[in-house]
Amino acid sequence: MAELLFNVKDIVKKFPLERGVFSTILSEEKKSVHAINHVSFKIQEGETFSLVGETGSGKTTIGKMILRLLEPTSGEIIYHGHDLLKFNKKEMKKFRSETQIIFQDPFASLNPRKTVEEIVGLPLKIHGIAIGREKRERVLELLDEVGIKPAEKYINKNPHEFSGGQRQRIGIARALALKPKFIVADEPVASLDVSIRAQILNLLTDFKREYNLTYLLIAHDLSVVRYMSDIIMVMYLGKAMEVANTEDLFNSPQHPYTNALIKAIPVPDPTRRSEPIRLRGEIPSSVNLPFGCVFHTRCPFFTDKCVKEEPMLTDIGNGHLVACHITSS
Repeated sequence: MAELLFNVKDIVKKFPLERGVFSTILSEEKKSVHAINHVSFKIQEGETFSLVGETGSGKTTIGKMILRLLEPTSGEIIYHGHDLLKFNKKEMKKFRSETQIIFQDPFASLNPRKTVEEIVGLPLKIHGIAIGREKRERVLELLDEVGIKPAEKYINKNPHEFSGGQRQRIGIARALALKPKFIVADEPVASLDVSIRAQILNLLTDFKREYNLTYLLIAHDLSVVRYMSDIIMVMYLGKAMEVANTEDLFNSPQHPYTNALIKAIPVPDPTRRSEPIRLRGEIPSSVNLPFGCVFHTRCPFFTDKCVKEEPMLTDIGNGHLVACHITSS
């Protein structure tokens, strides 16, 4: 049985809003953006755990919190049985070497003033793993592994001399430099051409097998998630709506929001007509969250109970969790 890598318990993240002069004078209550609202989940070693949902659902915030790039407002993050939020400086440095991130935008995540050797070799330098010729050789190996060939031709180039797909490969090489156990892949193909996406996804899948990696995959494209994931958690307005293994989620979605997302996947067949579910209205403000179920303002099946009472994640069998009064009733 795979070992439990992360156990995230009831995490909350609020971002306080700056108050204007008149708000301060009138002593108005200081408001916050409710980015994450009491979310819990577990990630086992060797699996790909995916977060899906529309923009603003809190996916990237969760990814940054479990890497401690953001501190949660409350809750616990347990890493290998230890409280990550209580790690000292030495423990954090070891944690940083074991966990990495692949950023969404390959055009913004690479320093334009640095060469590829400096970018990919920086983690090796910071953690004292390799310097000089040894570092250069390791960088050449990494570039070759991610498909930047011949590596010697590209190692002294700057990011602006590469295409988007090549830049993302460089970002992946940087993430692999320290041979981490865990990688957060934040929308790794969202900004790439469709023709390049499959190449990057295949690369990530190959490295998962080769290095026994564990991924937290963040995406809004369910076709990407279906290809790579073992477990999927559907997010909406900072809440977990549904959690299930990939097969169960796609074959038997239980939450109306999950069903709407799946129905929205384009069908690559001009002879078949897709029938997407039309969700009414817009996503509510994360400053003033709706009472009851946060999805009820757009749900085509909501009842009075949905407006008054918040549904809890309930196991409906085989570890399939859903937060919906209609499904659980």
